[in-house]
Amino acid sequence: MIRFIFKGIIRDRSRSLLPVLVVSIGVFLTVFMSGFLRGVFNDLTELNAKFTTGHVKILTHAYAENEDQVPNDLALLDVKNLIGKLKSEYPGMEWVERIHTGGLLDVPDSLGETMGQGQAIGTAVDLLSTGSREVDRMNIKKSIVKGSLPVKQGEALISDDFAERFNVSVGDKVTLFGSTMNGSMMFKTFTVSGTLRFGISLLDRGAIFMDITDAQIALDMEDGASEVLGYFKDGIYNDLMARQIETSFNEKYSRGDDKFSPQMSRLEEQQGLGDYLKLTRSVSGIMVFIFVVAMSIVLWNTGLLGGLRRYREFGVRLALGEEKKHIYKTTIYEAILIGIIGSVVGTAMGLGAAYYMQYHGWDISSIFKNLGMMLPSVYKARVTADLFYIGFFPGVIATVLGSALAGFAIYKRKTSQLFHELEV
Repeated sequence: MIRFIFKGIIRDRSRSLLPVLVVSIGVFLTVFMSGFLRGVFNDLTELNAKFTTGHVKILTHAYAENEDQVPNDLALLDVKNLIGKLKSEYPGMEWVERIHTGGLLDVPDSLGETMGQGQAIGTAVDLLSTGSREVDRMNIKKSIVKGSLPVKQGEALISDDFAERFNVSVGDKVTLFGSTMNGSMMFKTFTVSGTLRFGISLLDRGAIFMDITDAQIALDMEDGASEVLGYFKDGIYNDLMARQIETSFNEKYSRGDDKFSPQMSRLEEQQGLGDYLKLTRSVSGIMVFIFVVAMSIVLWNTGLLGGLRRYREFGVRLALGEEKKHIYKTTIYEAILIGIIGSVVGTAMGLGAAYYMQYHGWDISSIFKNLGMMLPSVYKARVTADLFYIGFFPGVIATVLGSALAGFAIYKRKTSQLFHELEV
């Protein structure tokens, strides 16, 4: 009987094409929007992890209390020894040191006189060591607009917007003015090896990226760092494992009576990200639920209308002697097949669109051009396992429920009314 019903759906497009199209479109929207919302929230979290928080972060107690001020006089010392212990005790993590600083970036003219100055956010990472993954993690290489990565000490990358504003070219000299770890005046001259644009307004206005060794020399921070970040080697944040590592580390090394002792915090404890992640998970779940319910109602109505449109057909079949129970059963089977066909087509379309958006994304840099928050400029979808079946809930169940509700009209048909309709 299933084969017979399937042939009827394929051959009689006048009654099956519209329901299949509606189911396909509804399932497509459900799958695609679910994947896109997950991708947006994941991008926001990963951006903060790569640039600021890590999966776990180690600071001194004193630095953590004033982190927004970037107080390098309270930074970590004996960092190489600390990282050696971390690699030994927590081999599942990758540990990196970074230095943050701020100041003025001075652009001299041909005579060495100041031609222009602008505020700069300085970030020092391991750019030159063999095997360092910092360039890939922070997407530095792909963000270069002109020039290339530094290949030796004394070279640095600056933001392309800053370079355009002050007419700085690759190979020119720029000087970073600031203060050292000990509070004395610091000025360090760099050769511009290239310019970059991250698509993040906060960084693109005036950023300078230098090698960690250059920053340690310039800031009198030999074997020191503003922070040590830890990343899971698979690149995926795991809060349970991060919590275990945090507890273990703090029990061994953190002392409340020593403001210069290190303390570890995981991603969800930093910058309000814990509340943010809980909120995004709730919002994402609620939005997906509302969308599924809304599409279920639409598809339910489709099934209901489809059944009512066939009211006369049911009368003819009853007049030919077909039992009401059999008609109702075939209607349900037909709705199941239509729901499955539409769900398969819609899921395939939704997954295809989500895969495309996962690699290409939606560029909204023009919308947030002047925003001073760290937000990604390209939002991408994220394909997860549940996208392969989430569309079947509204696609099949709602269609069947609609047809089942409409099918009750079959049992209300009366013989006298039936012959009257056929005479007309």
